[in-house]
Amino acid sequence: MSKVRITTDSPCDMSPELVKKYDVTVMPFHVTLGDTTYEDDGVQISQKTLFDYTASTGQLAKTSAVSIGEYLDFFGEALADGSEVVHIGFSSGLSVSQSNSRLAAEELEGVHIVDSKNLSSGMALLVMKACELRDEGKTAQEIADEIGRLAECVDTSFVIDTLDNLHKGGRCSAVAKLGANLLKLKPCIEVHGGKMGVHKKFRGNIANVIPEYIRSRIVNVDDIDTSRIFVTHTCGEKPEIVANAVELVKSLADFDEVLEASAGCTISTHCGPYTLGVLFIRKTPIDKDQPAE
Repeated sequence: MSKVRITTDSPCDMSPELVKKYDVTVMPFHVTLGDTTYEDDGVQISQKTLFDYTASTGQLAKTSAVSIGEYLDFFGEALADGSEVVHIGFSSGLSVSQSNSRLAAEELEGVHIVDSKNLSSGMALLVMKACELRDEGKTAQEIADEIGRLAECVDTSFVIDTLDNLHKGGRCSAVAKLGANLLKLKPCIEVHGGKMGVHKKFRGNIANVIPEYIRSRIVNVDDIDTSRIFVTHTCGEKPEIVANAVELVKSLADFDEVLEASAGCTISTHCGPYTLGVLFIRKTPIDKDQPAE
């Protein structure tokens, strides 16, 4: 039986410690500030640098997908020792990187592409499950099939402090941004069908909204896979918000692991500061065809 390598894209927002622990190989996306392009690898560029750039210039960083050629080189290295590859990629509904990875895989033997239909720690949850299946001795095809099934069960959402970055990135209208700001609305962004949409709005200060948001997400606990949950955020400047969120999550359900993650630059570019989400897997598929508001 061939060795199986698990690979993914950097918007999975896995920390270097988790990448090492689970023996995952990560393809970095590209982030451009002005005339300089960096790899979104958690080393070359930080959240703070990203937000400082936007605050000082009024411009968003630019993110770009991985090319077919880059994926060919990436997969080629992973296949070099005779391994098969299971690549859990960024949602096809959010980036052309998914189609580029598939086109690259068609030119190679032994690469299995899985559309995570997700982003950030929603991807990480699937990657970690894939690694556990690998360590159980499952074949690459068995892993790809099971992760494809689980992709329908990932509960991914974030509550956002302001729509400014989404507006600058062309993902919401000026009217929506103005209305949210005037009414002090904090939108909850959910991933449905591999795409982002606003599905609920909270009102108030972000520090007060986050507990309300978390309580609205961790419901129907019997249907939740309690092996792990992520608290993923861009709240580095307010660690007390994150600490309180983690403690609340622990009080609401008996998770084996409550993992904190700092969102990488690809995700942070669009969400902006003081975004926080709780991400986990449900036992049954989620209706991901609900219309966004």
